[in-house]
Amino acid sequence: MRFALGHVVATPGALELLSRYGRTPAEYLARHHSGDWGDLDAHDKRENERALRTGARLFSAYAVSPLNTLWVITEADRSSTTLLLPEDY
Repeated sequence: MRFALGHVVATPGALELLSRYGRTPAEYLARHHSGDWGDLDAHDKRENERALRTGARLFSAYAVSPLNTLWVITEADRSSTTLLLPEDY
């Protein structure tokens, strides 16, 4: 894996969304942890690659369904990673 996840937490909304679609947090954590940033544009993907070198925050976005997106954010100090919905931010 490319970086430390730290303490992993999820909002109730994120857990409910994943459960509704038969998905697990582990699926999206594995993608994020491996550097698969999901449904980001090229600029944001480059920002994540730079963040790996500079120690900035890492952000991924994944379409769980056509109308529902899951965000995964790892803090700059790599102390924690949060799974959340955009409206939870």
